[in-house]
Amino acid sequence: MVLSSGVKAVAMAIAMVLCAGSAAAQVQSEAAPGRTSPPPLEAYSATPAVEYMEVSPSGDLIARITVVGEIRAIAVTRMTTGEHLFAAAVGDAKVRDLRWIGEGHVLVVTSQTQGIPLLGVSRRELFFGQVLDLEKKKLVQVLDRTPDVLAVLIGPASIRSTEEGPTLFARGFNITTGQIDLHRISLTTGRGRSVESMDREIEDYVLDSDGKVIAMARYVERGGRWSLRLPKGHGFSESWAVDAPVDTPSLMGMGRTPRTIVVGADRPDLAAEDEDSETADVLFEVNVDTGEWSRLPFEHHPDFLVHHPRTRLLIGGGRTEEDGTHYEFIEPAAARRWGAIERAFKDKRPRLVSWNDRQNLIVVFNDNDESGLYQLVDFTRGAADILAEAYPDIPSDQVGEMRPIHYAAADGLDIPGYLTLPPGVEDPSGLPLVVLAHGGPASQDEAGFDWWAQALASRGYAVLQANFRGSTGYGLAFMEAGYGEWGRKMQTDLSDGVRWLAGEGIIDPERVCIVGASYGGYAAMAGLTLDAGVYRCGVAVAGVSDLRRMVNWEARQEGRKDSQTVRYWNRFMGAARLNDRALDALSPALLAETVDRPLLLIHGRDDTVVPIEQSRVMAEAMRRAGKPVEFIELRGEDHWLSRADTRQQMLRETVRFLEANNPVGPN
Repeated sequence: MVLSSGVKAVAMAIAMVLCAGSAAAQVQSEAAPGRTSPPPLEAYSATPAVEYMEVSPSGDLIARITVVGEIRAIAVTRMTTGEHLFAAAVGDAKVRDLRWIGEGHVLVVTSQTQGIPLLGVSRRELFFGQVLDLEKKKLVQVLDRTPDVLAVLIGPASIRSTEEGPTLFARGFNITTGQIDLHRISLTTGRGRSVESMDREIEDYVLDSDGKVIAMARYVERGGRWSLRLPKGHGFSESWAVDAPVDTPSLMGMGRTPRTIVVGADRPDLAAEDEDSETADVLFEVNVDTGEWSRLPFEHHPDFLVHHPRTRLLIGGGRTEEDGTHYEFIEPAAARRWGAIERAFKDKRPRLVSWNDRQNLIVVFNDNDESGLYQLVDFTRGAADILAEAYPDIPSDQVGEMRPIHYAAADGLDIPGYLTLPPGVEDPSGLPLVVLAHGGPASQDEAGFDWWAQALASRGYAVLQANFRGSTGYGLAFMEAGYGEWGRKMQTDLSDGVRWLAGEGIIDPERVCIVGASYGGYAAMAGLTLDAGVYRCGVAVAGVSDLRRMVNWEARQEGRKDSQTVRYWNRFMGAARLNDRALDALSPALLAETVDRPLLLIHGRDDTVVPIEQSRVMAEAMRRAGKPVEFIELRGEDHWLSRADTRQQMLRETVRFLEANNPVGPN
C-alpha cells in the first residue's frame, strides 16, 4: 500500500506518540513543580490522544486508534521490538470500536451522520466496518460488494474462532428482501455471505464459540411482545415470551459453558429481583438445548459482563460504584489475575481495557487523580509499562480533586454525586459553583477524569455533578423515583445540592450557574424557568426545550405513534399519551417569558438524537420575550461532541459565557 504524503505525516505523528510513553510522563513530572497557570482549554476539550487500544490474541501486537488533530488513525506495533507495522488514517469518521480478528486482521468500526434518501432513511448515525489486513497492509469495507446488501452494520459485529480460522460476522440490510440476515464476512474482500436468515423483528442473537447462532431475541413492537427463540430441529422456536412494552429482556452473550447463554429478565417465578440493579432484571444462564434457566452466582448485579477473549465464555462482570469500577470474576484464573492487578494499583480502581488469550498481558486504564494513563501489565515479567496518556498536556498536579458527596433532597431522598474542586484547593470556602448535569437522564456521573468538569475547575469553579433520582447505578427504586419527574424532583435534586453546599460554606449561593448537555441541557433551561432564583446563568448543549414536540418527533422518526421509544419517554416525562399537553408546563421553550437570567444555547447541526430544532425553538422564544439569549450552532457536530474543533468551540464559548455572567473573582 502506498501512503499519500498526508497519511505519511499522520503515520510519523503516530510514531512519535507511540514512542513517547514513559518519557512524556517524566517530562511532565519534571515540569510540574514550577507550574502556576492551568493548561489551555484546548488541552481539556481535545479528543483523547488515544481512543481505543487492543492487544492481539498472542500478545505480540498492539493496535490503537490515535488522534492527531482532527485525523483519527489506526496504528499497529510489535510489542517486543517496538516496530511500527502499520499506520494509516481511517478518514474523518468517528471511531466506535476496535477489535482483533485473529493475529492478522483488525476490525475498525466507525460512524457517520448520513441519510439514505432512495430508501426513505432520514439522517441518522450509520455504522460502518473496515478490516485491516496486516499482511497486505490494506483496509477493506465490511459488506462491500455484497449483492443487494448495504455496506452498513446493523447492530454490533461478532468475532469467533471457527474451524476455518478467525471469522467476522455482521448483520446487513437487504434492500430487495427487507431481511437483516447475519453474514459471514470475507476478511480479504469484505464481501458477506448470508449464514442465518433474520427478519426485522430479530433484535439480537448469540453465537457459540464456532460461530453458530444458538439463540435469537424477537421483539414485536406493535404489541410489545419479547420472545426468546432457541434451536429446534433445523430452525428456531419460541422458548419463552413476555409482554414488555417498555423494558425488554436482553441477550448478553454466552454463558459459562458452550451451550448456555446469558439472559437478563424479570422472572419473579424463578428469582427475586436484585436490589442493586436499576431494572427488575435478574441475570440467568439458559441452557439452549433443554431451555432450563438458572440464576448466575454474582454477589452483586453487574452493569456489564466480561467474556473470555478466546472462547467468549462468561468469566465475570463489573459494576460502577462510588469510587470507580469494581470487577467480580466467577472464573478462578481470571479472579486471581485481576486480584493481583488490584493489589498492584491500590486505590486506583483500574479498568480492564484488553487482554491476550493467555491473559498474561493485560492493558488497564487509570484516571483517578490523573488525566488518564494506559499501562500494560506483564505477568511474565511482573511489570507494568506505560503505553500512552489520554490527555498528555494535563499533568496530575493540574487535576482537581473529585470528592464523592451525599446530601438529602427536599423529600429526604439521599442524592449521591461528586464535587470537583479547582486544582490545589484543599479547604474550599465561598467558591463560585457550576452545576454540571449529566445526560440520559438514565445515566450517571462516575469517579474518574471528566474533561468538562476538570476544564471548569481549572478556571476556578467548584463543579457539582449530582446523580439525581432517575440516574442509573443506584438500584431500581432510585431509578423509578425519577419516573414522571422531568422538571420536578429531578430538577430540585440539583438545586437541593446547591443549598447543601452553601450550608456547608463550600460555595457562594449568589454565584451559581447551571450547565449540561442532552438531558443536562434540558436541566439547564429548566433551572432558569422551572426552578428560578437559584442560578445566575445557564448553558444548554443539545438540550430538549419542548417535551411534547420532542416526543412527537421521535414518533415521526420511527413511523409509529406507539413505539417503544415513545412509551419510554412518556413514562419518564410523566405523559399519559402521545401529544399530551400536560408536557407544555414542563417545557422551557413555552416558559421563556419567566426567564430573568442569561442563557447560552449550543447545538450540533448533525444531532440525530435531539434535533437542533429544539434549541432553535428555545432561542426564538427567548428573543420574542425579549430575554437575554445567545445561540451557537456547531457545524458538522453530532449529539456526542465527537469532533475536536467543535468540542473546543463549545468549551471556549461556555467558559467565556460563565466568566462574563458568573466571574470567579470579585463581582
